[in-house]
Amino acid sequence: MDYAETLQYLFTQLPMFQRVGSVAYKANLDNTLALDAHYGHPHQQFRTIHVAGTNGKGSTSHSIAAVLQQAGYRVGLYTSPHLRDFRERIRINGEMIAENDVVRFVSEGLPLFKQIQPSFFEITVAMAFSHFAHQQVDVAVIEVGLGGRLDSTNIITPELSVITNIALDHVDLLGHTVQQIASEKAGIIKPNVPVVLGQNQPATNSVFEQRAMELNAPLTKAWEHYLPMGIASRTANHQLIDVRLPNGTLAQWTIDLMGQYQQLNLPGVLCSIDVLRQHGFSISPEHIQNGLRNVQSTTGLRGRWQRLGTHPDIFCDIGHNADGIAQVVEQIKQCTFNNLHFVLGVAGDKDLEPMLSLLPTNATYYFAQANIPRALNAQTLTERAERHGLRGHCCGSVANALKMARSKAQPDDLIVVGGSAFVVAEVV
Repeated sequence: MDYAETLQYLFTQLPMFQRVGSVAYKANLDNTLALDAHYGHPHQQFRTIHVAGTNGKGSTSHSIAAVLQQAGYRVGLYTSPHLRDFRERIRINGEMIAENDVVRFVSEGLPLFKQIQPSFFEITVAMAFSHFAHQQVDVAVIEVGLGGRLDSTNIITPELSVITNIALDHVDLLGHTVQQIASEKAGIIKPNVPVVLGQNQPATNSVFEQRAMELNAPLTKAWEHYLPMGIASRTANHQLIDVRLPNGTLAQWTIDLMGQYQQLNLPGVLCSIDVLRQHGFSISPEHIQNGLRNVQSTTGLRGRWQRLGTHPDIFCDIGHNADGIAQVVEQIKQCTFNNLHFVLGVAGDKDLEPMLSLLPTNATYYFAQANIPRALNAQTLTERAERHGLRGHCCGSVANALKMARSKAQPDDLIVVGGSAFVVAEVV
C-alpha cells in the first residue's frame, strides 16, 4: 500500500470513533495489550506523562511538550483527534511522523490486525509507542483519547498523571454524572505515581482524592499553587495571564494560546512542570517562559480560538460540549464587533440541547454538517436550534456555510466557526 491506500485502510476498514462514534469504542484493553506484546512493549523504553480530562487536555499536553522541548528533551507527543492530517496525532519535537513510517507500520502489521481486528485508535496508539521507541525519545506526553480507565493509552506507567477538568461528555460510554465520569478519568492514576489535578471542581475532587489515597499517589491541586486572576493584556498573538501565588504575590506568564479559557489550563501546566522538576527533569524558568510563549510554533497545535482571518475577524474553536461551548461564548464576550456570525456544526451523538441553550440568540447562524458519518444533519440542526431562538441559514457543507458567512459579514463583524473538532478541521 502507498500512503493514500494506508489511510484509506485506517479510516474505512477499522472501527474509528472519530467517524462513527461509540460503536468503535472497545470497553477493554485486550487488543491494546496484544499489540503491545507483539511490538515488544515499546512504551517501556521512554518516560511518559499521561493527560486526561474532558476539556483542556489537548492544550495542556501541547503546553507541557513545548516546555520540555525548550528544556532540550526529545519529546514525543500523542494526541487526538487530528484536524487535517492523520500524522498530527504522532509528533516528535513538533515534527509529524513520516508518511513512510505510517505505511511501514500498517503494512507489516496487517497479518496481526486481520487476526485480532483492532480499532483505529488501538492501532494508532501502538504506532505512536513504537515510533517513539524507535526514534528514542526522552519523554512522551500522551493524551488520553476517551475516558481514561479503559483508554488504549492506559497501559503506561507514567512519571506523572494530569487530569484537567470534568464535564458531561460521552455520557453513553463514561457515565451520566460528573462523578461517574471522574471515576473513569481517575483510572489513569497509578500506584505511587504523582498526579496533578488542574481545576478545582468540588463535585468531583473527592473522587480523585479517594483514588489517589488508595494508590498512595501524591496528589497536587494546581489551584492551591497557581490561582488564575484574569488576562492582564493581549496582543494579536499572545496574552499575559495574572496568576496569584501561595504567598499572595502576583506573577505573570505570556502564552500564545489565545482563548480566554487557557487561564484555566495554565495552573495545571505550571504545577505539572513543578512536579517534573522535583522528579529529576531539568527545566529552568526560561524554558517555561519560552515554551509557553511558543506552544503553537513548537508543537503545531491548532483549533483553539485560532484566528483564520481579519476584516472581518474570523476565529475557530474546537469546543464541542456544553462546557466547551460555554468557554467559547465567554470568549466572544471579550471581542469587539458589530454583528456576530456563527458557522455551527455538531456531532450527532452529542447532548445537543445544553449546547444550544448556551449560544447567543443575537447571532446569525450558518448551520453545517461536517463530512463524517457522525455529523448531525444540517437540516436537523437548523430545526433544533430554532427551538432555542437561534436563527440563520441551513448551508449543508462547512465550506458553503463559511462562504455564506463571509459574503454576509461586514469588515467590523465577527465570524466564529465551531461546535465540533470536525467542523474546525475543514477550515484550518
